[in-house]
Amino acid sequence: MRLFIFIVVLVLVVPALVFAQGMGWSLVNWKVRHDFPTVRRITTSETAAWLKDEKRPRPVLLDVRTKAEYDVSHIRGAQRVEPGSDASTLQLPRERPIVTYCSVGYRSGAFAEKLQDAGYTNVRNMSGSIFQWANEGRPIERDGQRVMKVHPYNGVWGKLLNAPLRAAVPAAGDDM
Repeated sequence: MRLFIFIVVLVLVVPALVFAQGMGWSLVNWKVRHDFPTVRRITTSETAAWLKDEKRPRPVLLDVRTKAEYDVSHIRGAQRVEPGSDASTLQLPRERPIVTYCSVGYRSGAFAEKLQDAGYTNVRNMSGSIFQWANEGRPIERDGQRVMKVHPYNGVWGKLLNAPLRAAVPAAGDDM
């Protein structure tokens, strides 16, 4: 019984305390680097500069989140890819520059790894993904209009998103 309680505390309480203390991003970024060591990363500022640079070929932005998340907001021009999708869903030249993102970088890291394994040679995963992008005040949109809210994914991960940016989402089973 003590072991069970310890595990529950470890799984539920410790992450909440860590997030509350501002350590969340360090742990998330470590986990992404650890689980996807061969995936190249790009910062939000590097991505923003690349998108503005008319001298470089524009990267394909792949939003690796659910439809519900994407429908709240996304980065302008991003194409949505369902999390867990196979790389064969993409029909792009293998050398085309691609930047993947999700909420914090984990699902997009997994998809970036799949793309690399499928022969895509110019793939990067955006560190911090849309949460960091929005936290830094970078533009997000819905239906071509700038918005100020991001889907928080869930109550725990949403703590990495600045509170004013967290969209209200319906409880499980409710329509969005």
